[in-house]
Amino acid sequence: MKYLSTSLILLALLATSCSRNHTGLEPIFNGKDLSGWSANVDACWQVKDGILHAVNDPDQKGDILQTEKSYKNFIVQADFKFGSGRIDTGIFLRDTKEQIQIGESGSLKRDMTALPYIPGKGYPIQVETGTKALKLDDWNTIKVQVIGNSYTTWLNGTEVMTYESETIIPEGPIGIQVHPKREMSVDFRNILAQELE
Repeated sequence: MKYLSTSLILLALLATSCSRNHTGLEPIFNGKDLSGWSANVDACWQVKDGILHAVNDPDQKGDILQTEKSYKNFIVQADFKFGSGRIDTGIFLRDTKEQIQIGESGSLKRDMTALPYIPGKGYPIQVETGTKALKLDDWNTIKVQVIGNSYTTWLNGTEVMTYESETIIPEGPIGIQVHPKREMSVDFRNILAQELE
């Protein structure tokens, strides 16, 4: 009976492990350092205890931390938690232009989390789904799926929007922003990605 109980426990652990890996998402941030990423302003990025702490540098230059790897079709997912200041960050899709906003829009002065921002077009989709799903004082999970010129976002499991872009480039890195000219800090953890066919 003892051996049967041990076998059942092992099978349960194996099943749990398999279900965790079922999504296909793999870590692209190791929680220890910035291996696999490149930064221009090192002062904006600190890694401690599995968390990427993004904070503006003393001169408020801001920065975009980018993966060294390029992606075509992919899913990227990350947990984030707002820190201090006026949070204006986001996930860049294949370049440093098109991004999915996290936090407040500097131009609109309101939260636009999980919505696209495109230079020259501003925010082409403005819905309140993300605002309703956002937890201001806790960890949030954002997921972005990019296939061809289409991207879809989810916030805390709620689908927010799908957008067809005429200007997104076909391949490039994934980026995380610290917006210049403002005091801000935000934490990220569990940064995952999956390449799609």
